[in-house]
Amino acid sequence: MRLLLIAVIGFFGFAGTAQACPDYRIWGNESYNASGSQLRRRQDFRVVAGGENYIWSCSGINPGTDQGAGYFTTTPDFSFDLSNMGGLQLVISVTSRCDAALLINTASVNWYYDDDDNGNLDPRIVLTRPANGIIDIWVGTYDGEYCDAVLSLETFSR
Repeated sequence: MRLLLIAVIGFFGFAGTAQACPDYRIWGNESYNASGSQLRRRQDFRVVAGGENYIWSCSGINPGTDQGAGYFTTTPDFSFDLSNMGGLQLVISVTSRCDAALLINTASVNWYYDDDDNGNLDPRIVLTRPANGIIDIWVGTYDGEYCDAVLSLETFSR
């Protein structure tokens, strides 16, 4: 009987863990206000890449971009309140010491994922028509490891 009880507790414990996913309803660990003109000059932010949540175990996250492996935290690493983004595109990229991955939820509640488009196993996403409002960003890793990384944001004319 005791063995059965331990097995049941273990099963539900793991089931609860599997349901943890990146959540855009939580404000990021770091938050900033930024305008399109401020981001004309690239802004860099240090972060530890990685996380405990395997992205494809999260049914509510359906990126319209790449689909690859990735481990991310529940809380966004960053939340940016963007303004004056009309006529601009926003380039979001990561440089890291590992195989980083990037997950974004935009003000329009659209998900984007990338793994290697910045070269050297680093991610890059270009939002061609970024909306004003909150954008949440997670910097994870392809394999679940953790490493130092730098998130960069920069705007360009369309």
